[in-house]
Amino acid sequence: MSHQEDPSERKNSSLLRRLLHGEEEPPAPEDDAALENEPAAPDARLSPIPGVTVEPEKPDSDEKRSTSRLSPIRPSQPDETEPQEPLIPSMPYRAPTEPLSPREQMQRAEEALIGLREKMARVAAEYAEGKLNSAQFDAIYTRYSEQRDITERLLSRDPESQAWQSVVQPGHTTFLKEYYAARVISYAFYHLDTARLITVTGPVQMERSQVMAVITRLRDIIAERGNPGSAARQLGDGRCVLFVPGEITVAVIILSVEPAATQITRVEDMHADFERANARALQNRDFNPERMVFPHRALFEENR
Repeated sequence: MSHQEDPSERKNSSLLRRLLHGEEEPPAPEDDAALENEPAAPDARLSPIPGVTVEPEKPDSDEKRSTSRLSPIRPSQPDETEPQEPLIPSMPYRAPTEPLSPREQMQRAEEALIGLREKMARVAAEYAEGKLNSAQFDAIYTRYSEQRDITERLLSRDPESQAWQSVVQPGHTTFLKEYYAARVISYAFYHLDTARLITVTGPVQMERSQVMAVITRLRDIIAERGNPGSAARQLGDGRCVLFVPGEITVAVIILSVEPAATQITRVEDMHADFERANARALQNRDFNPERMVFPHRALFEENR
């Protein structure tokens, strides 16, 4: 049986021969050397330790960068997709009202009575200035008078009563003023010299015999003393007829009630504008309504 040489012994004898003959052991290849000779990536950073490279840092995404730059103090933007609760304004603070003393209640009642008296005097002044007709004056003045009478009776029975406050509440004067204002029902133009009807607006008109009698009387007065101006007459059914003579024509207006002086003045101005605007046609006795203008139609528009 042959003797087999142990590999470890062969290695030891080989090492012994190299030591006896002065030979050096060849260097063994190491992994670090292989890595050192391996080319590095173009964007890699070299490490001071041989054979070690550092991978380049990857740039952060936009979302990560924007998140990292947020201030820890600044609040985040609200999500506009979610419905926001409406802002409710705070109600102003109102101190609780204390009940009035009997003396203060009497003082306020006296002030209310003084106010009613001033309103009654103002109504009388407006009628004197021609701003109200007689129907308006009667209705408004009567209302203020009734308020004053009821308030005085309530206070005479119970000076501490508060019922008078509901009596003197305002709000009906404007309604009464509009309700009892004179409304134009009919408006007609006649030629003064011939009493010829030029045009009429409205469903109601006086009888022709009555109109002829008035125009004849107007012609006589104008010939003697000049134009007498407007004249109003009450009709049997409560309505009123107003005659407005001009230089060439006369207007005959029927109204629901007696007009106020300011309303009569307005009608007089409109009649003067009618003759001024249609002067050529009237002088030529061209009474075709289609070639004329009529300012009084504005009065019918106001009644609608």
